[in-house]
Amino acid sequence: MKELIDLIDKHLEEYVPIRYPEDIFKAMKYTLSLPGKRLRPVMCLETARLLGADIQKAMPTACAIEMLHVQSLIHDDLPCMDNDDFRRGKPSNHKVFGEATAVLAGDALLTYAPMTIIEKSKDLTSDQIVKILKEYTRFGGALGLIAGQVVDIESEGGKLVKTPEETLDFIHLNKTAVLFRLAVRTGAIIAGADDNTINEFDEFATKFGLAFQIYDDIMDEISSFEEMGKTAGKDKESGKLTYVSLYGLEEAKNKFNCLIKDCYDIIGKYKSKIFEEILDKLKTRVAS
Repeated sequence: MKELIDLIDKHLEEYVPIRYPEDIFKAMKYTLSLPGKRLRPVMCLETARLLGADIQKAMPTACAIEMLHVQSLIHDDLPCMDNDDFRRGKPSNHKVFGEATAVLAGDALLTYAPMTIIEKSKDLTSDQIVKILKEYTRFGGALGLIAGQVVDIESEGGKLVKTPEETLDFIHLNKTAVLFRLAVRTGAIIAGADDNTINEFDEFATKFGLAFQIYDDIMDEISSFEEMGKTAGKDKESGKLTYVSLYGLEEAKNKFNCLIKDCYDIIGKYKSKIFEEILDKLKTRVAS
């Protein structure tokens, strides 16, 4: 896991050099370079590897997915969104560079990511690149990530069109699970997998995404700033709809454990130490 993270960090540094105008590239790289788990690019690389591809073929796509994820974090921290002053233990992007530059840094990463896929994917066919870009724009836009963010904001004000249960699942299937789905689906495309295999990994990523969000909701309830690297307890303070607020802490843990078990069952036949390590770490944190 650490070797993959180091490799991803090396390529992110290479793919995003500082150039004119320097402020925007410094802002992009600031949040992109903060220490993190790199779960989404790791899952893209590991899926490609499990299905027979060299991970270097998947590296531009994996790094692009991390850029997409980071732009969502930059925008999520803005005062008009979640209004958080810290990310991964450091001041949020807008606290360092100002709100205007932070907005533009997120916008820049959103468009820099597909450019990276197109320019750096030397070993992929044109058909594979088109398929990857279709997945990227589908999951990263108004039908995925942005849809989840919009409903998340609306739900804070009690503006619910669906039931609380349906609303919560919609938010996190879109706001959280879509990027894990994007990671494994593109990794499978790079490996030339068939539709059945892609769908199998997609099911794993969907369940994992929901489990990861429940994990995040639980950590917000029980963890400290030092453990999370961001302000703890903000969900409860802002009246946000979460699995803990809707179902209670113990039921949220039960839902998490059921989803994690399903993830083990789906991915077990591939005997991936990387995926097992990811699942083990989440399970251990919730149990502690």
